[in-house]
Amino acid sequence: MRIRTELTELLGIDIPIMQAPVGEIATPALVSAVSNAGGFGMLSITWKSLDRTRSDIRATRALTSAPFGVNLVLAWDPAERLAIALEEGVPLVSFFWGDPSPYIDQIHRAGSKVAFTVGSAEEARKAVASGVDMIVAQGWEAGGHVWGNVATLPLIPSVVDAVPGTPVVAAGGIVDGRGLAAVLALGASGAWIGTRFLLSEEASAHSLYREKLLAASETSTLHSELFDGGWPRAPLRALRNSTVRNWEIAGSPTPGNRPGEREIVGTNQLGEPVARYSSDSPCIGADGDVEAMVMYAGQGVGILHDVRPAGAIVRSIAEEAFKAVSNLKKNIESEVIRERPSTFE
Repeated sequence: MRIRTELTELLGIDIPIMQAPVGEIATPALVSAVSNAGGFGMLSITWKSLDRTRSDIRATRALTSAPFGVNLVLAWDPAERLAIALEEGVPLVSFFWGDPSPYIDQIHRAGSKVAFTVGSAEEARKAVASGVDMIVAQGWEAGGHVWGNVATLPLIPSVVDAVPGTPVVAAGGIVDGRGLAAVLALGASGAWIGTRFLLSEEASAHSLYREKLLAASETSTLHSELFDGGWPRAPLRALRNSTVRNWEIAGSPTPGNRPGEREIVGTNQLGEPVARYSSDSPCIGADGDVEAMVMYAGQGVGILHDVRPAGAIVRSIAEEAFKAVSNLKKNIESEVIRERPSTFE
């Protein structure tokens, strides 16, 4: 199946679905599977060592001949990892949480394109004026770290209108084909999807993390700055868990006065200690009180009920979107015919 939009034309893909760069959970296997299915996979490289950055890019390339990208958070100096990504010929670099303008010319000279995540129309205008090739408009419903405070529904048309001629990808609360169809109707050129891919077979989310996602409803997440270890003053959306509940019972105190402050709740997949309120989510191999660790999720989590291969997720979302648009078209046509005045007397 092929769904043609400005995004698919820009990136050379068949389906306007971009897999959000969900930290360590976005393995080369996940990224390549999304790209092989006609979507666009994204590697997170901000916190990886330089050797790991290069090896993960190469591992992904070994699994797919299709295009994929890397994501860099600008709260950390991206220079060394960006240089590696460009040396390795990655066709798209996406930036988040900062000013991308100092790096745009460098990326374009290397023959790659630039994406930037925004939370408002004004930010989108500035980014496009600086040379960004595509915009990711992130609504407040999104899982993980959230830049803005506007919901997806009002944000997308505002950003689309602000940057005509530039592909806009919608992020936040989109987990199925109905969501993809909805944001395409709002003028977006595609969808940026994270939470759904946490429940892919190729993702490295811890088994308990998956269980909690599958059991969650649309009211199971919290947007807060509670999990600030490693990334202070950065709001995020995650599942409510024992850490959240104990903090709320204590009256939602400020950092330094929170229950269990500096307590080690377990270890990550590398065997390194994880403190309560850390911003590192549990991958396969994490140990200890995994339930107390941050588990990122968007508000769309409540309609997710299975774990599937990433390629099957991409294809099913595309098929659902096509079906949703077709059904809507039929319903509208039926109503128009029903309400049309009769020409018979």
